[in-house]
Amino acid sequence: MTSCHVAEDPIKKVAIFGGTHGNELTGVFLVKHWLENSTEIQRTGLEVKPFITNPRAVKKCTRYIDCDLNRVFDPENLGKKESEDLPYEVRKAQEINHLFGPKDSEDSYDIIFDLHNTTSNMGCTLILEDSRNDFLIQMFHYIKTSLAPLACYVYLIEHPSLKYATTRSIAKYPVGIEVGPQPQGVLRADILDQMRKMIKHALDFIQNFNEGKEFPPCAIEVYKIMEKVDYPRNESGEIAAIIHPKLQDQDWKPLHPEDPVFLTLDGKTISLGGDQTVYPVFVNEAAYYEKKEAFAKTTKLTLNAKGIRSSLH
Repeated sequence: MTSCHVAEDPIKKVAIFGGTHGNELTGVFLVKHWLENSTEIQRTGLEVKPFITNPRAVKKCTRYIDCDLNRVFDPENLGKKESEDLPYEVRKAQEINHLFGPKDSEDSYDIIFDLHNTTSNMGCTLILEDSRNDFLIQMFHYIKTSLAPLACYVYLIEHPSLKYATTRSIAKYPVGIEVGPQPQGVLRADILDQMRKMIKHALDFIQNFNEGKEFPPCAIEVYKIMEKVDYPRNESGEIAAIIHPKLQDQDWKPLHPEDPVFLTLDGKTISLGGDQTVYPVFVNEAAYYEKKEAFAKTTKLTLNAKGIRSSLH
């Protein structure tokens, strides 16, 4: 064994979550299919569990019932005493933490893939929560390479105030998968096919790793969140301008200070401003109107991972 390789424990337990947001139908559709017939997600020596995370929201085809399930996996919510007036999603979070966690414990699942759709033109996107995680950087490199020439982007949400307590964060290795554009409550065959391939390549990577394959050092390009940008608003707090046509559908493309980002109804253009080029993501995402987020600014950087191999080999 050379010093440039890190020995990691083999992966034993993997979960695939669909329906964290009940109106993002690709994950719901795939997970329901795999619950009926799990052949394509089974790998030798690996437990892979498909799971519908927010069944009531799925049934109503709505993002959530009481609050966003993908934001409540923090110690405070997970530690709340059971009571009738607990929001439905907080009760679900506690149940999911019991089944797949507990969070930050030895018993938690090794990997959780959390399947999401976006109305934004983001294509295949992997969401990374930790820039120092050699294993996940290696996995993402493998998925990106396997999907080529189809583009696959990595969104790094590591930020002291903007990172949130995701459903998948109870796993040792949390993986967000986001594919779009797809309207809420709608299925698209091309988007479904892309998500299905991402999961296939991820599971193949895990199997290769468990069987002793060495992965040499690698590097990937990622887009790290800098800040979230709200829509311009009037004195009543209502939206006063919309995403400019030149920004619409331009996720991941360079956005310069002089470039237009908003357009008012009387035809006034509002430009980005500032002094640096950024890369917008989640442009005009339908679910983020309530979160007061028109798009997020990211900066592009390269992450390097050491070589890895399974500690069993």
